[in-house]
Order: sequence, then structure tokens, then C-alpha cells
Amino acid sequence: MIRTVLFDLDGTLADTALDLGYALNTLLQEHGKPALAHDVIRPVASHGAAGLIELGFAVARDTPRFIPLRERFLSIYKTNLTRATVLFPDVPALLDQLAARGLNWGIVTNKPAFLTNPLVEQLGLREDAVCVVSGDTTANRKPHPEPMLHACQLAGSKPEECLYVGDAARDIEAGKAAGMRTVVALFGYIGVDDQPQNWGANGMIHQPLDVLDWID
Repeated sequence: MIRTVLFDLDGTLADTALDLGYALNTLLQEHGKPALAHDVIRPVASHGAAGLIELGFAVARDTPRFIPLRERFLSIYKTNLTRATVLFPDVPALLDQLAARGLNWGIVTNKPAFLTNPLVEQLGLREDAVCVVSGDTTANRKPHPEPMLHACQLAGSKPEECLYVGDAARDIEAGKAAGMRTVVALFGYIGVDDQPQNWGANGMIHQPLDVLDWID
């Protein structure tokens, strides 16, 4: 029996790709490079600052040039968190329906807390979420199960009573490692080379309200 539904944030609850893309394109233009199209950026949005910088600058994460690019990207993004970001359609209805069924819900994201907390506040999610676990809340991030297990504790549920919904392979890996059931949000930031059918999730959904059908 599912008591708690946990969600990834970017690409699952919130459509953040436009604002992440704005930060990347601003950074590219600062360096005299052309902006990238949204269709190019969107599938990489779930990979955060590191993935987007690799996309835009072809700079590896272990090179000295990467760190200042990442810091500048985060600075731009922090001041534009909800410039265009919105919840995916039907997410508010889904959260209301979960509450009506007596289920609680929370967020587990790899986004650092200094970005997660204001974003969650600005989207109006903080008050009703039973937990918000960021990428630096615990010692390890997804795909490690530690943040998932921490969320279980905060939600007062056992892992087997939790469902995790995410749009990246690491989301499913983390949920499975924690002993949760998992669902892939196909409406999220799935790249053309991704193969979500091979991630080992318990199910796949095409829109947020499909979570309710899956629970049923």
C-alpha cells in the first residue's frame, strides 16, 4: 500500500527548462557564443548546471575552466528561478487528489538547497510538502539511496510504502536501491537517446494525473 509519493523536481513537478536555458544562453552570450535552441537544452535540463555547461561549452567537469562557468551559471539562474518556470499541467490537481486520499507527498531533488528552497517557495509547494530533500541535504545524492531513505523518515513511511516519480535514470536507480516502487515521468526531460523502458521502473506515465491510475 502506498502512503507517500515522492517526486523529483525538475522535469517532474516543475517545468524549469526555460529558466535553466535562459541562464545557459546568457552565459554563452557573455562568452561570445551563440544561444542554443530550447529543443536542444530541454532534454539536458534534468542534468542540472553540470550537464548544461557540458552541453554549451564542451567543458569536462574535472577541468579548471568548469568551476567558474558553473558558479556564474548558478548566479544567473538564482535570480531567474521563476522567470518562466511553472508546475506541469495537472500537477496541482494531482497533489490535491493525493491529499484527498490521505496520502502525503514530498520532493527529492539533486538541486542544491540554495536553489531548491526558494524555487519550492515561489511555486507554492513548501507548505504542503511533507519533506523537501535537496542535493546537499544528505552526504550523497541520487542515484545513491541515502536522500530517498531520508525522505522516507521525514514522511513517516517505510520505503516499501513509498512511490518515487522521476524523469531520469538516476531517479529510478535511487528509488529502487532504497526499496521503493518507481515510475518514470515520460512528460519530463527525456532525451532521444534515453531508454526509460530499460531503467527497471515499475511503470511509466504520460501525464501527472496518471500517478493516481498507477496507484489504483
